[in-house]
Amino acid sequence: MTGSSPRYRLASLDEVAADVRPTMALVPAGGEVWEDFLDTIGLDLDRFCTEGPGGWILGHVRALSSEGWRTAMILFSGRIKAARYYLQPESGAVIAVLPAPRWYLALRGPFATYHQVNFGPRRQGAVAVLRQVIGAGLSLCSTPRQRFDATLSRLGCRAIIAQEYEYFRLDACLAAGRRSGLPVFASFQGGTQDSNVLSRRWKRRSLERCAALLIAASDEVARVRRAYGSSVRIRQIFNPVDLADWPGPEGRDGERRRLGLADDEIAVMWHGRIAIHSKGLDVMVAAWRRMRASHPHLKARLFLKGTGEDAGAFAALLTEANCPSIDWDDRFDTDLSSIRRFLSAGDIYAFPSRLEGFPVAPIEAMSCHLPVVGADASGVADIVGPDAPACVPCGDVEAFATALAALISEPETARARGLAARRRVETALSAAAAGKDLMALLREHDATGGGTAHARP
Repeated sequence: MTGSSPRYRLASLDEVAADVRPTMALVPAGGEVWEDFLDTIGLDLDRFCTEGPGGWILGHVRALSSEGWRTAMILFSGRIKAARYYLQPESGAVIAVLPAPRWYLALRGPFATYHQVNFGPRRQGAVAVLRQVIGAGLSLCSTPRQRFDATLSRLGCRAIIAQEYEYFRLDACLAAGRRSGLPVFASFQGGTQDSNVLSRRWKRRSLERCAALLIAASDEVARVRRAYGSSVRIRQIFNPVDLADWPGPEGRDGERRRLGLADDEIAVMWHGRIAIHSKGLDVMVAAWRRMRASHPHLKARLFLKGTGEDAGAFAALLTEANCPSIDWDDRFDTDLSSIRRFLSAGDIYAFPSRLEGFPVAPIEAMSCHLPVVGADASGVADIVGPDAPACVPCGDVEAFATALAALISEPETARARGLAARRRVETALSAAAAGKDLMALLREHDATGGGTAHARP
């Protein structure tokens, strides 16, 4: 989530290349082309690039900036013919958008690409399998090799972080790193199996070639060790938030009035992408109905903000639930101050996800002094910390409803836990802390003869 006014502006390659600070390339997942992701949340490319990234990418931008590095987020688009560069003047951060190969775009339509495998209907049979194999090969060709190499060079990149090691784009990043002599790190944001049937055949070797895997979630560290052995290098570095963006509760009274909340009503909040299964939104609605039915005396309302690929199905789910104490703002809000006010109006944050990596949304809520009622998806226990109440099992409607009711009925306990949540962010989940961890990793890489990631030639 980002600010309401444009934070990045179009710039020339010469302008963005003039900055001599060491640069970290961030290569996010999201499909073969970035529109595969943007189309699910109703954003166009220019709006995304001028407003800038949120989530884990924004956290890493701020973390690296705190240590004197700038970042270059590199995207691949199927809707532009020439490269575009966006510059954030304050930090020097760059978004570089490179056109995907035209021949690839012309051929990919009939085949089961990464995006279709993850979000489309699954098909069986020999023909479907053959189409998936061909689509997998095409996906591996979706990165424009020469443009990618030239961009890394012109922007003075000294290392690459690829989002999701269980994702085919890592192979392109490793190849580019080998050609340019750059170390390649790979992060975990939720993917636990490569959907590309070819890429996953050599996944172990790919992971062994990474300078390190950046894994925040303890259970994912254990999974990687079981799946790939001890030869894969792992560093546990948390996805952070910049506390300058999250000074604490802001505009609470005004936002509560805007939401129509009475002084004695408890507001339970959620924000994110509307993806019913992975985000556990079916559990949320069912647990809320059960909690309201078993505790009709509790004065509480549930507020959700966000949209996504399941927005239509979620609207139908809410209509069927017929629960007037649920309010949904079907909008992907890119205004950080708006998100901050929304969270600050709340008393509790509900996080029922089934599938996560190391989610930033609950960290943002904790920054606004909200205690988290969370399901035990990957990373959530690490986020709330050992002193918080245990997370409930994923998908357990009864347990989630019980945990919500217990905290709603004890507002003083909720406030105390909210203060503790903020302290947890300050001590363990800040951009400054992550920046120090990233720099220590780079120094360690240099010291072991892996390369010179600190000096720009």
